[in-house]
Amino acid sequence: MNNNSILIKNARIVNEGSVFQGDLLIEGKKISKIASSINIKNKNATIIEADNNFLMPGMIDDQVHFREPGLTHKADIASESKAAIAGGITSFIEMPNTIPNATTIDELNNKFDIALNTSFANYSFMFGGTNDNLDEILKVDSKRVAALKLFLGSSTGNMLVDNQEVLEKIFLNTDLLIAVHCEDEQTIRNNTKKLKQDYGDDIPIKMHPIIRSEESCYLSSSRAIELAKKTGARLHVFHLSTAKEISLFSNKKNLKDKRITSEVCVHHLWFSDQDYDKKGTLIKWNPAVKKPSDRDALWDALLNDKIDVIATDHAPHTLEEKSNPYTKAPSGGPLVQHAVVALMEAYHEEKISLEKLVEKMAHNPAILFQIKKRGFIREGYYADLILVDPNSPWTVNRNNILYKCGWSPFEGTTFKSRITHTILNGSLVYHNNKFNSARSAMRLTFNR
Repeated sequence: MNNNSILIKNARIVNEGSVFQGDLLIEGKKISKIASSINIKNKNATIIEADNNFLMPGMIDDQVHFREPGLTHKADIASESKAAIAGGITSFIEMPNTIPNATTIDELNNKFDIALNTSFANYSFMFGGTNDNLDEILKVDSKRVAALKLFLGSSTGNMLVDNQEVLEKIFLNTDLLIAVHCEDEQTIRNNTKKLKQDYGDDIPIKMHPIIRSEESCYLSSSRAIELAKKTGARLHVFHLSTAKEISLFSNKKNLKDKRITSEVCVHHLWFSDQDYDKKGTLIKWNPAVKKPSDRDALWDALLNDKIDVIATDHAPHTLEEKSNPYTKAPSGGPLVQHAVVALMEAYHEEKISLEKLVEKMAHNPAILFQIKKRGFIREGYYADLILVDPNSPWTVNRNNILYKCGWSPFEGTTFKSRITHTILNGSLVYHNNKFNSARSAMRLTFNR
């Protein structure tokens, strides 16, 4: 019997379409046994009494911006991965629009080195595509890197890929999964110009979804999908925000067989354009939060499997930066600490079952990115687990926010559920608001 053993007793285990009462034994880094009742003789084992709380695989967040290197006044890999652990996210995939951009193998390796030394959660990174780095893209080892990220039509961080010839070459030549941000820059420029004529520089925040419109999203998404179909590339469309785009996706195949997949982020499931008056630039994201009818359609598409995964697009800025007028305030906000409990609210409201929730935030990201031995509660898999107490209300305030930026769009919100334990690679890393000082994070690996 391994000395590093944890026995979780009397949990409601949520996994692979069912919720069942049981115990779970962890030995070393992996799950060794799942059964209705487990008794062990190892006196050194840690016993966790689940008290009928939900045991789930930790969320795998396929889209975060942790801002390191180059933008560490906003966030860094250590601070944000720690917040993620407290929020029940055990693995993240980070985006390339840092400074410098992760668009060369050297810069990508630098980010892996930082994560190796500082990350509290399991990690991988996407490599960034540009108009002129095809040679570097072709050097990327698909077994060691999560995916290729392309900003199509619109970009933050000077990573716009708008050369059609280059784009086609990338789609034809890479065997990496291509993840895309789709908004049409020309449409956005035209909309901005028109509103500047009406308002000058004092454009109201509620115009954000008019500027970054449904049309800008649809135009760009439909072009990307057309190109993927033409070239046979494997395409994943990030952060859908409109009802119109849903028509571009299908639920006719199982996820593992799909060549074109999609994602929705927590903020597009929670907020709508009715919240701009109260929240202002704190909910300024790209793509924009849009109408309540769009939000409803995203929920429907999530439930009927036209949308495959839920992510956060965690992208913090300082409060000072966010306090600028609309035209100067950056887009993005922090989310990793509050994503799972926000999704649990939807379970309480009977919008989604726990089984479906776990499928979208853990199982499906693991399938989609072909992540080795994670995302499921299975014997022989890494023990990346969270215990969720569904009836332990708490209110988000400045004192309990862990993001380096120190604020959250959920400030003042009372959540019914809380993450009581986070287990990472078999180690109890977080328990009742306290962190274990020893980091247990690992680099994600892929079955490709």
